[in-house]
Amino acid sequence: MTNIEHKLYIDTVIRRVETARLKVSGHHIVKIVAVSKYSTAQDIESLYSIGQRAFGENKVQDLKSKSIELDEYPLEWHFIGNLQKNKINNLLDIDPTLFQALDSLELAYELQKKLAAKDMTLDCLMQINSAKEESKHGFMPQDAKESYLTMIEKCPNIKLKGVMSIGAHSEDKETIKKSFETTYSIYKELPNATICSMGMSDDFEMAIECGSNMVRLGSIMFK
Repeated sequence: MTNIEHKLYIDTVIRRVETARLKVSGHHIVKIVAVSKYSTAQDIESLYSIGQRAFGENKVQDLKSKSIELDEYPLEWHFIGNLQKNKINNLLDIDPTLFQALDSLELAYELQKKLAAKDMTLDCLMQINSAKEESKHGFMPQDAKESYLTMIEKCPNIKLKGVMSIGAHSEDKETIKKSFETTYSIYKELPNATICSMGMSDDFEMAIECGSNMVRLGSIMFK
């Protein structure tokens, strides 16, 4: 795909985001995070050249290598993967813009300890397992609000900005929609939450219509 073809293709993705956004409200803003986990630094440069600035990785090592390789560009890096406790210091050395997958109190307490030791703060999203699927990480919906408030109280170096979830793994659109609605209803109850990160390449339009204001688009951005 040539650069011009790629730009035209990305324009169609952006139009789809816009159409879904406008169904919510003309004032509803949606941020696209391009998930670059299967892509090269050159692919990221190509998207940067047509205006994309936020990129997501789900492995600490990949985030580190790409952020070093692309250090000259003013990119916004999001870590969207499951964070093992023994990789916390590695992530903090990179200091990403946002950690989107804070999925347990145990991880929060360990992260708080490491942040305090380095005299750092980190913007984070609480991951909610809205469809209650065993294959997914995250807080169960019934525990989410209480856990969010606990983290605010006990983890001052973690700056909670809202929530993230992955849509239900289902062929049934109503089931997927219900999982997004569950996450959004929790998000609306949380103090000072500004980010509701829901929606990936296959379901981002539905997620936006359910209230998402941040989508994580992988394959669809790197054709």
